[in-house]
Amino acid sequence: MEIPYLGELVLIALAGVLCTVVLSRLRVPVVAGLLAAGMLLGPNGLALVKSEQRIETLAEVGVVLLLFSVGLEFSLRRLRHIARQVVLGGLLQVGLTTGAVTGLSFLLGETPARSLFYGLAFALSSTAIVLQELSARGELDAPHGRLVVGTLIFQDLCVIPIVLLLPLLAGKAPQQAPSGSVFQALAVAAALLAGAVLLGRWLLPRVLTRVDRLRSREIFVLAVLGVCLGTAWLTSLLGLSLALGAFLGGMVLSESDFGRRALADVLPLRAAFTSLFFISMGMLFDVRVILQQPALVGILLLGLVAGKAAVAALAGLALRLPARVAWLSGASLAQFSEFGFVVVAAGSRLGLIDSPQTRALWCAGVLSMFLTPLVMRLAPHVTAGERLLRPLERLLGVRGMDEPSPEHATLSGHVVVVGFGPGGQMLCQALSELGLPYLVLELNAETVRRARARNLPVYYGDATSLEALEHAQVRRARLLSLLINDPSGARRVVDAVRRAAPELPVLVRSRYLAEAASLRRLGVADAIVEELESGMEMTARVLRRMGVARNLIVERIREARRTTQESERPLVVPRPSFADMSELADLKVETFLVRESAHACGQSALELDLRSRSGALVLAVRRQGQVAQPVLAQRFEAGDVLFLLGEGPAVRSAIDILEHGEASQPPDAPRNE
Repeated sequence: MEIPYLGELVLIALAGVLCTVVLSRLRVPVVAGLLAAGMLLGPNGLALVKSEQRIETLAEVGVVLLLFSVGLEFSLRRLRHIARQVVLGGLLQVGLTTGAVTGLSFLLGETPARSLFYGLAFALSSTAIVLQELSARGELDAPHGRLVVGTLIFQDLCVIPIVLLLPLLAGKAPQQAPSGSVFQALAVAAALLAGAVLLGRWLLPRVLTRVDRLRSREIFVLAVLGVCLGTAWLTSLLGLSLALGAFLGGMVLSESDFGRRALADVLPLRAAFTSLFFISMGMLFDVRVILQQPALVGILLLGLVAGKAAVAALAGLALRLPARVAWLSGASLAQFSEFGFVVVAAGSRLGLIDSPQTRALWCAGVLSMFLTPLVMRLAPHVTAGERLLRPLERLLGVRGMDEPSPEHATLSGHVVVVGFGPGGQMLCQALSELGLPYLVLELNAETVRRARARNLPVYYGDATSLEALEHAQVRRARLLSLLINDPSGARRVVDAVRRAAPELPVLVRSRYLAEAASLRRLGVADAIVEELESGMEMTARVLRRMGVARNLIVERIREARRTTQESERPLVVPRPSFADMSELADLKVETFLVRESAHACGQSALELDLRSRSGALVLAVRRQGQVAQPVLAQRFEAGDVLFLLGEGPAVRSAIDILEHGEASQPPDAPRNE
C-alpha cells in the first residue's frame, strides 16, 4: 500500500539534511538551512512537494512540540519573575510597532483601517524561531532573553483580539463581529486559561504519578503527548494559538516532578516535527515576487528587520534597560511571525490587503525569518546599534547602575561579582561568611529587589558600562568574578574592565573550552570551564566507584589539567565506600554491645582469638561516648560497643563468640538467609 505523501516526506528530509550541511559549512544556522530547503522544494521552487496542506498540518504539530518543550524548560515560577516584561515590555513593543507602522502607512496614502491592519501584522514576531535560537544559545535567562520571552508571550495573547478585530476593520461588524465580542471573548479566554493553569497545577502531578506507577515508558510518553496536544487544542477552541497552549502546558508540567523526564521523551519528536515547520515556512517563498516587485519587497524587509529592531529597542529603553540589553532584544524580535501569515491570510479574505501586497509581504516575511538566526548571532558583535542608542539612553536617564550606598561607595580591596545566579550566590555566601567585602552587579531587576530586601550589596547594573564599573569601584577592587550566561556579553564586560582598570584580575566562568580560549586572549586571569570541571569531577567519581586507587586518580586528573592547561584547582577525590568497590562489596560493618553476661566481658580480642576463629575484625570500640581503635590486649568492659568488619558469615560467627564463647557454625560454612 502506498502512502501518498511518503515520497514527499523523504524528499523533505533529504533536502533538509543537504541544505543544512552545505550552509553549516558557511556557518549559517540550522533554521536558515531548513527554510532554504523549503524554498527549494516548494511550489515556487522546484515544485517537488505537492501535498502542502498535509505538510503544513505536520508542521503545526512541530510548532506545538517546540513550544511545549520550551515551556518544559521554562516554569510558572520564571513566568512570575518576568511578569513585568510580559505586560510592560509586550505592551510597549506591540503598541509602538503598531503605532509606527500605522502612522507610516497612513502617510503613504492608505486608509486608516488598512494602516492599522498593517501595524497589527507587523507587530508580531516569530515565537518558534526566536525561542529556538535563545534556547540553543542558552540565553533564555539572560536579561534580553527575559524581555524577549515576555514580549513573545504578550504577542501570542494578542492574536485572538487581532483576529476578532479584522472584521471590524473590514467594515463587517454587524454580520461578523457584534459589538463587545472582542472583550467578551477575551474575558472568557482569560478565565478559561486561568482555570486550565490552576487545574493543571493540581491535577497533572496526580495523574502522572498514577501513570508512573505503571512503569511503562510508552504509556508515560502517550500521557505527555496528551498533555501537550490537549492544552494546545483547548486554547485553539478559545481562539488562541496552538503554540501558546502548548507553551502553557509545558510550563504547568515543568512544575511537577516529571518535567525533566517529559522533556527527554519529547525532544526526539520535537526535532523531527519542528524541522517540518521551518521547511513549510520556506515553501511560502516565491522568488518571482522579488523579480516583479523588488522595491516593495526590499522596503518591507527593511521595515521588518531594521524597523522592528529599532522600535523594539526603544521599548527596551523605555523600560529603563541598558542600551546593550535593548539592542539585543530589538535584534531578536526583528522578523515576521508565523501567526502574521495567519493574520495576512485572514485580512486578504476580508479585502484588507490586495493580492500583490500579500505576496510581497509573505516573501519579505520568509526572508526576515531566514535572516533571524544570522541577525541574532551577529547582534552581540555589532556595536553600531548600541552606540546609536547610547544618546537616547542618557536622554531617558537610564543609568548603567543604581547609586551605591555610602558604605559600599567607599569599598576597597573587594571582589566585584557580575551575575547573581546560583553560582554568584554561592560565591557571595562564601565571601560573606569569611568576612570578605564584595559588591554585585546584576541585570535582573527582580533578583536585585529580593537581594536588597535581605540587605545584600547587590545593585542593578550593566557591567559593560564604564559608569557601572566606576560605581562598583573597580579601580580599588581586588578582583572581578564574572558569572553570566551570555558569552558575547562576557567578552564585552572584560573589554570594559580592561579600559576601566587594566591591572584588575578577572576570573570568568565559561561553558566551553573554545569560549575560554577567546576570553584568555582578551587577558582574563583565569577561565573556569564548566564542561571541563564537570568532566574532571565525573572522571574522579567514576574511577573511584570502579575501585581505582586514589593516587592514580589524582595523577590522571593532574595530567588532564596539564594537557588542557586549565585551572590549578586541586581535585577532591570522593571518599570510597565498600558498596562502591566491587571486591569489598560483601564486607559488612556490624555493632555488638558488650553486656556483663557476655562471654567477651573482661576479655580481649587477643585472648578470644577472634580474628582467626571467626574471620572478622574488631574495627573500633566505643567506650563512654569515645570511639577509638582497639589494642589487641585491651579488655572489653560492659557497655562497650564493638564495631565488627567482615563478610556476613564471619561477622555472625564473631557475634556468637563474643556472646557465647563459641561460633554456632564455622565462618566458612554456607548459611541460608
